[in-house]
Amino acid sequence: MEKNSNKKTAIVVGGSSGIGYETALRLSNRGWSVVNISRTPCKITKVTNITADVADSAALEGAIKKAAAKSGISALIYSAGFSMAAPIEHAKEEDYKYLFEVNFFGALRAVQSIIPHMKDKGGRIILVGSLGGDLPISFDSFYSSSKAALEMFCRAAYSELKPYKIKVTGVLPGGVSTGFTFKRKVYNGEESGRYSASVNKAVAALANMEQSGMSPQEVAEIICGLLIADKPPVIKICGAKNTVYRLFSRIMPEKVTLNLNDRMYNQ
Repeated sequence: MEKNSNKKTAIVVGGSSGIGYETALRLSNRGWSVVNISRTPCKITKVTNITADVADSAALEGAIKKAAAKSGISALIYSAGFSMAAPIEHAKEEDYKYLFEVNFFGALRAVQSIIPHMKDKGGRIILVGSLGGDLPISFDSFYSSSKAALEMFCRAAYSELKPYKIKVTGVLPGGVSTGFTFKRKVYNGEESGRYSASVNKAVAALANMEQSGMSPQEVAEIICGLLIADKPPVIKICGAKNTVYRLFSRIMPEKVTLNLNDRMYNQ
């Protein structure tokens, strides 16, 4: 890794694909030194890879410590994620615990690990959440719950770390057209029981929403902009349409929002 003290270094957790990959690509092309932490290596030539499973707390903490030891860290971007489509009644403990390990606890551990390396000089922390944390997704309730927890964590971290000039932002995309859609764990007919048809409808609607949504390049550009913004917001909604949709959901009665959700995923 280059030792140039003027060169900023960013850790991207989950930079082997999707939003994380596009973010790593843009940062490396703009002169940043980028370290990717994921199970699968990032194929960008300029990126340094450290292999770790974010669900393994010791491995993740060790990877961040290793990255920080090589160079001062200016930014942490956590974009690792996991999704599962399953009825609440039949969801397996091992599945939803793994989901929370990746989506929430991994982010928590990454932030805890990076704070000591930023407290003296400040830095930027960006956690990639989802509009699904504000607006529930039927049969993807665990994903929505984990992203809601991540959003609240961003708000608390923003306040706690502000005195140390560490700026925290939660980025909330809506649907994004990436391979994430096709990696979702979907419970089959036997696992879903009588919910099977509804699960399949919800999965199809969700896939359509994601694949017709924003590109990962657009979200990555937003993240890069936040890293250099003087006063980044604590929560950043990606896209005008999603901003309006979120505002609508907050000013309308809860039943209206839930009815719209039912029409989108259950009908």
